Amino acid sequence: MDHFRQISTFVEVIARGSLSAAARAEGIAPAMIGRRLDALETRLGVKLLQRTTRKLALTDEGAAFLEDCQRILAELEEAEAAVSERSARATGHLVVSAPAGFGRQHVAPLVPSFLAEHREVSVNLNLSDRVVDVIGEGVDIAIRIASLTDSNLVGVKLADNHRVVVATPGYLKRYGTPQTLDDLGKHNCLAISSQGSQRGWTFRDHGKIVTIKVSGNMVCNDGAVLHDWAMAGRGLAWRSMWEVNSEIEAGLLVPVLEQFAAPGNDIYAVFAQRRHLPLRIRVFVDFLRHAYSQPDYWRKGG
Repeated sequence: MDHFRQISTFVEVIARGSLSAAARAEGIAPAMIGRRLDALETRLGVKLLQRTTRKLALTDEGAAFLEDCQRILAELEEAEAAVSERSARATGHLVVSAPAGFGRQHVAPLVPSFLAEHREVSVNLNLSDRVVDVIGEGVDIAIRIASLTDSNLVGVKLADNHRVVVATPGYLKRYGTPQTLDDLGKHNCLAISSQGSQRGWTFRDHGKIVTIKVSGNMVCNDGAVLHDWAMAGRGLAWRSMWEVNSEIEAGLLVPVLEQFAAPGNDIYAVFAQRRHLPLRIRVFVDFLRHAYSQPDYWRKGG
């Protein structure tokens, strides 16, 4: 405590320009301020201030030390403000964007519980598979399932995830189980399309990331439809674990080619970089992260 008081006194004296002004601000005698500065210089073994009856002058060591002290005190003030804010109530309007399928299954069902805990917050949930402009469109939080590349955004990982090729046991019994990536060419692959072109399936093969353009007789731009087709035994589908984990657990779908699963599809909450993040954003991100971390959450499908 004495060390901290000495440092804060040193900063206050410089800010106010004299020992007497600092003493008046604190309501103590100037001699007490002088003793604190003497004790600080003795402890550090260096002269920080050249003091006369008329003026103060920082030494070179004092100027360098002042800069560090100001930074430390500012960081301490910010830490105290953050802790204090956490004890306050979250309020205001929250704009959340999420991919359509994931949002329907794993964001929308959680919103009522969140609002029950934070009654002074309102939520506008926008579901879209396009990558929204978080800053330009005024989005507070965007849920993304991908590697993060935008340096203007802050990302908080909500849950692990990866993509896996799945099919029904019946399909695999009829057409066989693929063992290599080359085997995909022998199967009906249910691919997703984007702006008229088919997206490739990404794998890791011998340490390298490869993208394979598969083929099949059914293509759609909606992941939920591909999921339904796969459940109907129409072919292989490359889906996220957040979507098919419960079916895999129940034995309705079987994962194949798991040894080739590629990284980079974890689930993140992203938001614009801000020095003081509104409490409503922090508590919503924490709420989702806590929900997704429960051992049985993904097993039961949310």
